[in-house]
Amino acid sequence: MRELTDADRLRRFMQALGAEADREARVYLTGGATAVLLGWRRTTIDADIVIFPESDRLLRAIPRLKETLRMNVELASPAHFIPELPGWDERSPFITREGRVSFHHYDLYAQALSKIERGHAQDRQDVTEMLRRGLVEPARLRELFEQIEPKLYRYPAIDPASFRRAVEDALTRP
Repeated sequence: MRELTDADRLRRFMQALGAEADREARVYLTGGATAVLLGWRRTTIDADIVIFPESDRLLRAIPRLKETLRMNVELASPAHFIPELPGWDERSPFITREGRVSFHHYDLYAQALSKIERGHAQDRQDVTEMLRRGLVEPARLRELFEQIEPKLYRYPAIDPASFRRAVEDALTRP
């Protein structure tokens, strides 16, 4: 049985995955993993990650690490749910390097916008915390939303008007 994932388990996962790498790679953590490592949540259900460039060796290691560490790992990023934000990789904060793998938080603006679009209660709390901690600036968040807004047609599940309202609501919420 897998357990909730805390910061210690995430660090052990990063160490173990880094030890598996046979070439340079970047792994981006997103969602609950970011919230746990940055300290506004104690645990998360899964560690959502994306690997660049894709590596069969790292992908093959994940099922074993999931079992060994008794944690959930999913391949997911904001770009699966909303258009990729320009410059996202340059805004992705560095976490650590393990072996040949550099670990980063996936761009916090992309995370915030994808959480706003999903609109779950935990997502709304996460965005509020990102704003409160100054991890995302309201004006820049709005600007980046406006940059991807013309591309929302590529995501038929998203209603652009509702998404815009949700962004404005998130920026005016206390």
